[in-house]
Amino acid sequence: MAFHSQPNIYVGLVHLFVSNLDHSLDFYTDLLGFSVLEKKEGVASLTADGKNVLITLEEKKDAIPKRTRTTGLYHFAILVPTRENLGASLKRLLEKEYRLQGGSDHLFSEALYLADPDGNGIEIYTDRPAEQWTWVDGELPFVSDPLDMEGLLKEADGKGWGGLPAETVMGHIHLHVNDLREAKRFYADGLGFEITVPFRHQALFVASGGYHHHIGLNTWNGTGSQRPHADEVGMKWYTINFPGNQVLQETIGRLISMGFTVEKENEDYWTVDPSGNRINLVNFKRHG
Repeated sequence: MAFHSQPNIYVGLVHLFVSNLDHSLDFYTDLLGFSVLEKKEGVASLTADGKNVLITLEEKKDAIPKRTRTTGLYHFAILVPTRENLGASLKRLLEKEYRLQGGSDHLFSEALYLADPDGNGIEIYTDRPAEQWTWVDGELPFVSDPLDMEGLLKEADGKGWGGLPAETVMGHIHLHVNDLREAKRFYADGLGFEITVPFRHQALFVASGGYHHHIGLNTWNGTGSQRPHADEVGMKWYTINFPGNQVLQETIGRLISMGFTVEKENEDYWTVDPSGNRINLVNFKRHG
């Protein structure tokens, strides 16, 4: 998909702590349609195309449940290529009687919302064609209209369940933060994302290459909210893919000059946003 490839900057994979790996794998494979690329020593890598890892699940023994009112993952968003694919996911979840948290029409996309067995938020969505998005002075509206679920189910009528299509990608990630101004400084001024939905409804959306958003940020858990406890289930880290070493090194230099810490471990670079969300900064030309 064009917005999730070079020369854009975009989210690659999400690494999650879970309390029971086998239970989580049943959910992610049977209900959502991922395949297991690799499993060993309490860690499993999930893929849609058999090559690229989109989600890593790591079992944390004696994990405590997610607390409310903290920073961290709000949801990660699985982008499927067509409306028919989204309808197939909806049909599968309804057939399995898995509880949905809701669905929304955002005008630029249509989305389903749910959570995994540990409460990690998930969005499954498909984009409307980019030429239908309504930009006003470089900004998009913040809209959450009711989702046409009947229409989606009709799209999937007569189609068998075959799991997620190979073209599925990690569309975006949405994070709880404790200060939107600091988040803007890190993600827009530091990482270089463009603001697409600015400071509406205690939220901020940023993107690369004209997408509606690669990263969503909100203070819905409260300004000044605490970071998650180290023993909680939830997000361990996520990756941001950069289109080559030059862009990556320029970004690292900018972050350091702004007072943010970037550490190198082997060939990987790691940073932490002002709300404690850990990020692996990846040269996608090397990893891809």
